[in-house]
Amino acid sequence: MIPTILFLLALGFAASGWASPPAALAVGLIFGLLFKNPFAEGARKYSRLLLQASVVGLGFGMNLHDVLRAGRSGFLYTLLGIAFAMTIGMGLGALLKVQRKPAFLISIGTAICGGSAIAAVGPVAGASCEEMAVSLGTIFVLNSVALLIFPSIGAFLHLSQSQFGLWAALAIHDTSSVVGAAAKYGVVALAVGTTVKLARALWIVPMTVVTALARHTKAKIQWPWFIALFCLAAVFNTYLSAGASVYPWMAHAARLGMTVTLFLIGSGISIATLKQVGHRPLLQGVLLWLVVSVTSLWLIRAGWISL
Repeated sequence: MIPTILFLLALGFAASGWASPPAALAVGLIFGLLFKNPFAEGARKYSRLLLQASVVGLGFGMNLHDVLRAGRSGFLYTLLGIAFAMTIGMGLGALLKVQRKPAFLISIGTAICGGSAIAAVGPVAGASCEEMAVSLGTIFVLNSVALLIFPSIGAFLHLSQSQFGLWAALAIHDTSSVVGAAAKYGVVALAVGTTVKLARALWIVPMTVVTALARHTKAKIQWPWFIALFCLAAVFNTYLSAGASVYPWMAHAARLGMTVTLFLIGSGISIATLKQVGHRPLLQGVLLWLVVSVTSLWLIRAGWISL
């Protein structure tokens, strides 16, 4: 009963509005490492649904023109970033002698959209449940670290909100962690980070198709419909003034939902998960993440990448 009670109390704290996204994640991580999650299966299932619903809700707090401008500007950076991350990732995987499928999935997760990309591409690539678990575990661990340290790094380097939002979108794996880190940094960072990250997530579809063609299998594409709904919500916020009094509440509820999502993700990382990941895939993920993070940060600060 004690783990159940503590889980529910921590969940209530994450949903209360008092917890920042990093704090909610930290509480989830502490719980996951100390106790067995009594709702592990439900947490995995509903965190994904809650993430997508929260992303849609965030659209009610954004202007469509800003969304389109950030999406257009981030398209080229995203394309080049994906090619760069995939090349370096597969090279590191070969160097460290990581099995090919986990190395491919870790590279996909880093290049595109973390766990969502792995969940979409993994079955098409013929990955086993164990290979999927190793890849997802690696990405989730690094996501947690990024969310906790990126805002402090951005503040130390005096990054503008636009610069930080762009860096978070290019260097953090999952949408939930991008939104959590950007929300901690500021409103402008949140808008930039969310829109550029969602533009990056669209590459799940072509990557799934390419993987299927390479393996001569029929792709069962998981279309990221929530991205289209996010844009629709931004349309409502921009052009339908009749709901102006409601939109801020919906955007606020979405931020709370994202905070709860981060707690649920953190609570799913356990000692067993860390042991299952092993040192080689984790080392590949860490090195690839460091290369992508440092390179994108350097290019942003040098003015080569901007919005």
